Amino acid sequence: MKTLRLILGDQLNIKHSWFKNTNENVVYCMFEMRQETNYTTHHIQKVIGFFAAMRQFASHLKTQGHELVYLKINDEKNTQSLTDNLLQSIQEHHIKSFEYIEPDEYRLDKQLRTFCKSLDLSSNVVSAEHFYTNRQDVANFFEGKKQYLMENFYRDMRKKHDILMVAGQPEGATWNFDKSNRNKWKGDVDIPTYKWFKNDVSEVIKDLQTARIKTIGRLDTKTFTYPITRTQALEQLKYFCEKLLIHFGDYQDAMHTDQDYLFHSRLSFAMNLKLISPKDVVTTVLNYYQKHGDNIHLSQVEGFIRQIIGWREYMRGMYWACMPAYKTKNELDNHNQLPEFFWTGNTKMNCLKQAINNSLNNGYAHHIQRLMITGNYLLLTQTHPDQVDEWYLGIYVDAIEWVQLTNTRGMSQYADGGTIATKPYISSGSYIHKMSNYCESCHYNKNKKTEDNACPFNSLYWNFLDEKRSYLKNNFRMGMMYNLLDKMNKQDLQNI
Repeated sequence: MKTLRLILGDQLNIKHSWFKNTNENVVYCMFEMRQETNYTTHHIQKVIGFFAAMRQFASHLKTQGHELVYLKINDEKNTQSLTDNLLQSIQEHHIKSFEYIEPDEYRLDKQLRTFCKSLDLSSNVVSAEHFYTNRQDVANFFEGKKQYLMENFYRDMRKKHDILMVAGQPEGATWNFDKSNRNKWKGDVDIPTYKWFKNDVSEVIKDLQTARIKTIGRLDTKTFTYPITRTQALEQLKYFCEKLLIHFGDYQDAMHTDQDYLFHSRLSFAMNLKLISPKDVVTTVLNYYQKHGDNIHLSQVEGFIRQIIGWREYMRGMYWACMPAYKTKNELDNHNQLPEFFWTGNTKMNCLKQAINNSLNNGYAHHIQRLMITGNYLLLTQTHPDQVDEWYLGIYVDAIEWVQLTNTRGMSQYADGGTIATKPYISSGSYIHKMSNYCESCHYNKNKKTEDNACPFNSLYWNFLDEKRSYLKNNFRMGMMYNLLDKMNKQDLQNI
């Protein structure tokens, strides 16, 4: 009575209860498929990273004595379809039952549920055993409430899991140190060289070339620098605690031409593949803070943990609460095309040039580059959210739809009309100058609005407010800006 168990490419959790013991009646299966490489056009480093991590995970399972069917992208038996590969494995191994781990993407969840209904054998779905919350926790938390404020959810998570709490109250007598997390990095604090791994991925690259998989982005080496095993992910986490945590909160929103990563952890790829869990991360950071609290301010730790148990868990919950309708939301009725330079980085706007080239070169940009540089520009130029989603989902190594969609269509593009963000995250050039050194070497002048060399963000900002007045005029957080717009000289507004 053999059971087939499916492991998807973002389910590489070696600590999952499935793998505690070997069982001669269990066959595991993993597939590299065009179904997954082709549903959108991915960054070359993203595809390489997934396949390299999957192959390492498969090798580890076999070493532990588990029976495994692994189909590489060019294997002759590979049908390139998840369900067809599963049917093939069921027939070849005389399978009597099928099990899979709960997927984190709606499309895969739907595909597997439909597949199981078509089978004439028993099937079962189990927890990913990764997140703090289950799919429905966020929806249940906000049931009956008018707003889905992340801050309320975050505070509940702190209480529920006793994180940075003292006698039922937040440590430091405040829940949120966000105001301390907005410093501009001016080079006065040294940034350690980022932790990188020399993962030889030449075989994966060769296989992708043979398969002629279409990708975007750049790769000028045969190594992949992000963690692809749990051991490497734990090394990355240790390095973050020892070298970067001390200033993470201070500069988490900062941007600089000489620094791609600043004090960020670079753990999101490993976390989203489930090589390492959020509990691993939070527990390790808290333990390090307790031992070194004299040197590390609470604001650094709280700012980081808020991203893990706040935003990450919240975004996943909102994804499952709002899908599938969420994927088609376009509440601001934006329809313009994504600019061509988002695929090349060839623009005179230095902030966009820096953020886009970082994305193309490294498959990476931190949250403020994504939100307030590329996302800000695409919203102000009223780009269709479908095209925005496609770019973000493809360009980043850590991009999986459950976390990408809510951050992009909701937080960044306000296409959900305010379900996630209470106002559009837009700004003129002044914010970019405040948080970076991008403006100092830019072709455009951050202080001008309508001249030939004026920063495009300035005119785009006021133009957007004017054009979207009917959608935003009643938003209480936008009142001050509309008061300023109303007081603007009519000729100046026409020039804008």
